[in-house]
Parts: sequence; structure tokens; C-alpha cells
Amino acid sequence: MSAAEPLPPVLSAMNYFGDIVFAFSGALVAARRRTDILGIVLIGMVTGVGGGTLRDIILGHSVWWVQDPIELVLCAITAFLAYFVKQLPLGRGDLAVWADAVGLATFAVVGARVAQQDGASLVVVAFLGMMTATGGGVIRDLLTQTRPMILSGEIYATAALIGAAAYAVLSRYGVDHTLAAFLAFALAFVIRGASILFHIRFGVMGEPIITVGRPA
Repeated sequence: MSAAEPLPPVLSAMNYFGDIVFAFSGALVAARRRTDILGIVLIGMVTGVGGGTLRDIILGHSVWWVQDPIELVLCAITAFLAYFVKQLPLGRGDLAVWADAVGLATFAVVGARVAQQDGASLVVVAFLGMMTATGGGVIRDLLTQTRPMILSGEIYATAALIGAAAYAVLSRYGVDHTLAAFLAFALAFVIRGASILFHIRFGVMGEPIITVGRPA
């Protein structure tokens, strides 16, 4: 996912998987906003590569998909196929939320690894992992005129930050990179998944810091 240094095979596979699920989630959100098929494909592509693009710009890398557009094409194909998801029994909203959760956890790890390969400190690795995981979703929400989840009290960026930090710490202190990647992915996904299932969110001013259950 970066021109600086190839990712290890497991993380490379996770990266492609993240492209697919994030492009899928972006396409579903766009479809829910009654966007035409071109808009669905474009928003799916932006969701898939947006966070990594921001990360590479900050790291001073050339943006990887400019030299090798295979991930851009993969996102476009995924978003195009998502146009037909209305035929599936599960509602678009549920699919979009869970696909986004998988993409969030995946890109938190991949983004952290890219930053780590660049020699960044633990704090910067965790931050850029979070940015990689959330950047595409923020751009998607802005384009579809949806309030970004990181501004809505959702346990979203926090889940990505914890997952990225976990990968950074585990891999730096001797844990095998593959095992560290799976553990960090699982941690981020469980945190995000629990917040979805149990409606856990950060409270606004005047509320408890953490609230559980649907808003009244």
C-alpha cells in the first residue's frame, strides 16, 4: 500500500481485503443516498484508497496507486458489483456498517505497518494507522452529506487507534508480525463491533463520557 517498501504477504493480503470491504461500504452508503452508478463507483474508490492516500502524503511518499493502479481498479470493480447488492436479504445499512468495521480494523493495521516501515515513532505509527483507517470513511461521509462517524460520538477512530497502537507495540517488542497483525485486527474489530451491537458511544457535553443504549 506504499511505494516505499513492499508489505509482508499477510499484510498485503489484508490490504487488498481492506480495499474490497471499504469500497463496498462506500458504495452502499452512496446507494442509500440514491447516487447513480457512476457516483457509487467513484465514492467506493475514494473510500477504499482515501485514508492511505492521506497517510502517504504525510509520510512524503509518492501515492502508491498512481504508479500501480491495481487497487484503484479493484475498488472500482467492487463498488460496481455493490450496485446490485439490493438483491441480498440483509439491508444495505447493516451491510455498510459491518463492512466499514472490517475495513477500519484492517486498515488500522496496514497503515500502522507502513508507517512503521518508514521508521516512525510509536505515537506516529498509531496516529497514521488511525488516519489510514478513518480517512476514507470521512471523505465518503462528506461526499454523501453524512455526518462523519468520528464527529458523532461513535467508538470509531478510537477503535482504529487502539488497534494500530496494539500492532505497533506488539511488533516492536518481539511478537511475530503476522500474529501481531491478527491480534491487532481482532482487537480493533471487537471494539468497533461491540459499540455497534450495544450502541456504545461517547457522550456529548452534559452526558456521561460513555453511554450505552440507543439515545432517548
